[in-house]
Amino acid sequence: MDIHRFSFPTAIHFGPGARRGVAEHLRKAGCRRPLIVTDRALAALPVLAEFRGHLDGLDTAVFGGVFGNPRGSQVMAGACAFKSHGADCVIGFGGGAALDVAKLVAVMAVHDGDVMEYVWDHPQVRPIANALPHFVALPTTAGTGSEVGRSSVVSEDDTHVKRVVFSPKLLAKAVFADPELTVGLPPAVTAATGMDALTHNIESYLSPAYHPLCDGIALEGARIAAHALRTAVAEPHDIAARSGMLMASMMGAIAFQKDLGAVHACAHALGAVCDLHHGLANALMIDTVLAWNREAVPHKFEELAHVCGVVGGGARFVPWLRELKYDIGITGGLAQRGVTAQQVPRLVQIAMADVCRQTNPRPCAAEDFERFFKVAM
Repeated sequence: MDIHRFSFPTAIHFGPGARRGVAEHLRKAGCRRPLIVTDRALAALPVLAEFRGHLDGLDTAVFGGVFGNPRGSQVMAGACAFKSHGADCVIGFGGGAALDVAKLVAVMAVHDGDVMEYVWDHPQVRPIANALPHFVALPTTAGTGSEVGRSSVVSEDDTHVKRVVFSPKLLAKAVFADPELTVGLPPAVTAATGMDALTHNIESYLSPAYHPLCDGIALEGARIAAHALRTAVAEPHDIAARSGMLMASMMGAIAFQKDLGAVHACAHALGAVCDLHHGLANALMIDTVLAWNREAVPHKFEELAHVCGVVGGGARFVPWLRELKYDIGITGGLAQRGVTAQQVPRLVQIAMADVCRQTNPRPCAAEDFERFFKVAM
């Protein structure tokens, strides 16, 4: 496969081997001392060492302090690492958590205070006023699409509640989307992140907000994911399937500037209360929530069924999702992941406060969220 280059709006280098173009890009941008921001697991794996081998002529340092759902303290530690290295640019290398932290490391490298003061709903939110260091992103999972996003999710260290920093300045200067970097993902991670990408495309399409451009992207992203996910899980070295999922992931992240829905409100709550992997949380909630949503927008379910190749139309879309989850190894419910009935009131409280609830195609009350969590147990 060739390396394809296009902008939407970020400059994207897409295809096997794209990672080999990072050094030339940085040199042309006048960068010489990159800080690579990644997670603990990747920092110790050969895939990172191999990538660093392509950064000839650059003086690199690694911050590998990202783990779990990204937290404010991880960002601040990364900003200290940036300054200690005398870095002039940031390379985000990893899944959604590492890329979200990398963006915010770039912010806090040149701004004062604590990163939580820059979240959009802080009562005295600070502006991102300064030019940020050059930032490039290399996704190693196909799920969040954070590499093309203009926001970062960061959790409060004490409550674990997820907050969002938003600014067009967070957009990467270039994305190097190399499906070869996703080949080593275990099947369970491929499945969970893949369901995250599919959920982004589905929920953004179902959102009642008006954005026909995002609708078109979301439908095509859902189509690609629906046809690639099973193969990516079952045949991890299938580069065509890995490429499809990586593209669907980016498309979902572009589409959800239209906003998401109650599946994500539930998933964010599960991440805050139970520290559940975001993609897995989406997968565990999607069929329950969408079964309830269908009566509000049946025509959209017909369209989703059509593009995803679901035989039987919109009425079969949710059962098809359940079959897909089973085929890729996501079985059971919340209880099997340690979620308890005693946690439901707190889950409902956080889901009700989540901004994604406001763009669900069917209005959600507290009793609706309570039912979602109990059914998904």
